[in-house]
Amino acid sequence: MDLESEILREHSKHQTVRIARWIGDDRRRFRKLMELFLHGEYRVTQRSAWIVSECYEQHPRLITPWLPALLKKMQEPGVHDAVKRNVVRMLQCIEIPNSLLGTVVSLCFDYLNSVDAPIAVKAHSMTVLTRIAEREPDLKRELRDSIELMLPYAAPAIHARARMVMKRLKKNEKSIMKNGILAPRK
Repeated sequence: MDLESEILREHSKHQTVRIARWIGDDRRRFRKLMELFLHGEYRVTQRSAWIVSECYEQHPRLITPWLPALLKKMQEPGVHDAVKRNVVRMLQCIEIPNSLLGTVVSLCFDYLNSVDAPIAVKAHSMTVLTRIAEREPDLKRELRDSIELMLPYAAPAIHARARMVMKRLKKNEKSIMKNGILAPRK
């Protein structure tokens, strides 16, 4: 399969799934996809973002070595929103290595606090930050403050995600603190 031609041929769910199935858990094919995603022209990068995300859902272990490159790609000036949306979507489920936590936290707070960030990117960023705050409780206050500041101007989807996040943060807090001492997490 000429991967680049197939990516450009059609942009649909059917095509995305078809290409992801062809890649499967083959590391060489996935490397070809990642090279196109990271270094392809604008349209190829945009369309391949969805395929990368689909591959992650089918074979999550393939993405781990590529995390630093994905984060770097998200920070490129003028990168398509599809790149941000699909990478942050994957970050919701990935166990982020400690060495990348600072970068991920910074990016997600930037998206969350940005007026221009797409709704899906903001919503996914909230979830990523919530998961990190469960590991790093010092982030909880900043996350709550950011959510509360944006809510008056936020879309309904952001309100819905914010409710879930705030509930999760509160529940997590209750399980950690019991009579002023740390309790085991459930």
